Amino acid sequence: MLNKGYCTIPGEAGYEELTLKLAEKWGADVVRDSDGTTLSDKILSSGLNVYSTLCLIRSDNAWAKQNTDKLQQNFLMSDPVIAQSNTVTIDLLKGYFREQFRINTNDDSKIWWQVFDRTSAKEIPAYDWEFNDTDGTVTVYNTVKNHFYTVNFLAYRIWEAISMYNHITNNWGDREHLMPVDPIYPEAQERILSNLEKWLENHPKTDVVRFTSMFYNFCWLWGDDQNLRYRYSDWGSYDFSVSPYALTLFEKQKGYRLTSEDFINAGFYNNTHNVPTRKYLDWIDFINDFVISFGKKCVDLAHHYGKKAYVFYDDHWIGIEPYGHRFAQFGFDGIIKCVFNAFEARKCAGVSGIKTHELRLHPYLFPTGLKGEPTFKEGGNPTRDAKNFWVNIRRALLRSPVQRIGLGGYLHLVEGFEDFQDYISELAQEFRLIKSLHESGKPYTVPCKTAVLHSWGKLRSWICSGHMHEHPELDLNHVNEALAGLPVDVVFISFDDILKHGIPDDVKVIINCGRLDSAWSGGDHWKNPEVVARITEWVSSGGGFIGINEPSAAKFSSRYFQLSHILGVEREIGLTLSKGKYNYTMTDNDHFILKDSGPVINLGIEAGDIYAVNANATVLADRNRQVRIAVNSFGSGRGVYFSGYRANPQNIRMLFRAILWAANKEDAIDLWISENINTECAYFPSSKKLVVINNRGEIETTSIKDETGNIIKVTLDEYGIKVIETT
Repeated sequence: MLNKGYCTIPGEAGYEELTLKLAEKWGADVVRDSDGTTLSDKILSSGLNVYSTLCLIRSDNAWAKQNTDKLQQNFLMSDPVIAQSNTVTIDLLKGYFREQFRINTNDDSKIWWQVFDRTSAKEIPAYDWEFNDTDGTVTVYNTVKNHFYTVNFLAYRIWEAISMYNHITNNWGDREHLMPVDPIYPEAQERILSNLEKWLENHPKTDVVRFTSMFYNFCWLWGDDQNLRYRYSDWGSYDFSVSPYALTLFEKQKGYRLTSEDFINAGFYNNTHNVPTRKYLDWIDFINDFVISFGKKCVDLAHHYGKKAYVFYDDHWIGIEPYGHRFAQFGFDGIIKCVFNAFEARKCAGVSGIKTHELRLHPYLFPTGLKGEPTFKEGGNPTRDAKNFWVNIRRALLRSPVQRIGLGGYLHLVEGFEDFQDYISELAQEFRLIKSLHESGKPYTVPCKTAVLHSWGKLRSWICSGHMHEHPELDLNHVNEALAGLPVDVVFISFDDILKHGIPDDVKVIINCGRLDSAWSGGDHWKNPEVVARITEWVSSGGGFIGINEPSAAKFSSRYFQLSHILGVEREIGLTLSKGKYNYTMTDNDHFILKDSGPVINLGIEAGDIYAVNANATVLADRNRQVRIAVNSFGSGRGVYFSGYRANPQNIRMLFRAILWAANKEDAIDLWISENINTECAYFPSSKKLVVINNRGEIETTSIKDETGNIIKVTLDEYGIKVIETT
């Protein structure tokens, strides 16, 4: 097995001996800089390949300060103010972090801003409000007492969000605040390309330009209250890509004009959990066109200087859309994704059109984690953190490979954490082993391809709205976490896909998981009778449908679950209390789906008041006569319902069994599946190699049956991994 290569280490001038020692220990073949660090000549001449981090929109602070009208902007909604008389004055930036934002006083507020009576949901005419650019307030006239009012206004971002986070987290003191330039302006484009060319000329030892990322960061609104520091954060939101100039270009291209409210959306903004409107999808398409067009010029320039171009699938990734149909047009050589868990690893591994996929592992080499918890400081345990993250990531890599791993941050912080240094060496070896297994071909998967159905479809494969820890209550994150390591081929489809192309012939099971009106459940898409009819026909003809929490939910017609006839259950929301509910009897406690679940099933935050529709439904689990798990036969197909979902060993196996049952493929549970739910395996038919992993910190024993009926018994150390040659 290789003991070197495919690993990137952060280097740091002033810590040359540490950098080179750990590069040798971890088998690193690449060294990189990080935000705020440089690489010395000794490191650059060490024989390691070099990644140089470059953020194009914050690389020239002098020009940014001289051209503040070319800074990036966004719409903000002021905090609501209750009118106490017939006028109300609103301090626009009250509650916001004033080191991040400055009100745009350059563009005409009467053209671009809007004021609303949010109590009545009516816009206030422009003649009934005035903006005072001296004190940053708006006064609204002819108000209704006790109604609350808000202002949609434009703000420049005067401190780039990621640099701001790095600055504050690492206590960089009075270091200059970096400002984000908007490349939508021709003058900014010219400056960026000029700076990039000079940078490329001045970095002859750089092998890979690591664009971090391209131009627009995901939306991250900070507050001035330490108890509400992050007012709003959405990893998939395009709110930070807006300006009057861009809106004008959009109108010329698309033929209609967007307003501030199209972005503010009554204060919900365009978060990824909302069903996207046609206007918002047009904006995404518009920004994607620009980012690809100008981004390709930057990539081509890097190639012209003989360097590879990688992109970081985080931070300023907005407009890049790695799962969009145009992504390959950039010409990137590689993509790098920071990961905490399995579905994020799959998010990176599944991107097509590039050669190299690289995972940036956690913990990041920072004193604290994203929630302020100690990491590389007193009270921290980075080795424990690294193991917990890797155990989840590893199971995904058994299913879908990446080519590289690496770390980021400030290497000097690992001094004094010798156990962390040792563990990363072990982890890197495990990665190289897993990578080598994929070189002979794909691992075995069960014959029941599964489609996850939501409003975004392929564009948001493996979720693009945040990390698991940011939305721990989101059932679909947990579903994707489970799917990421299962021996199941997974695709993501949208409602529009079903209407335009039908359900793919090779899909055997559809999963719909989410809450009422969310993008994940589907919202108003379920009010389209054609959607319901097509899925009904497909299940009746032998398909399997798994619904979780509030699948197919819409307040429409006589139903709440529009597919209650398939799921066998419905939800009481207070409108049908007078309607009798079917008095089911639980008789199937040994159902195929529950065989590995144990006596206690934790489904997280569950939908309540679920009841059986009729005798066709079989209730497998309930609580106080409220259905938690049910199965239902419909025509030649099958439906499964879960009131919630949380990824843990029992539930991961339960979801796998549900997929097999829904697809009418129960026999597949006996082939190349680890009997012990605390362990998992992958079989590689081309090389006849079986890899088995232990996901627990205790010794585990398991059995695996091959296609001849032979039983393979394996004992694994805590968090261990074994590769077995089969014949």
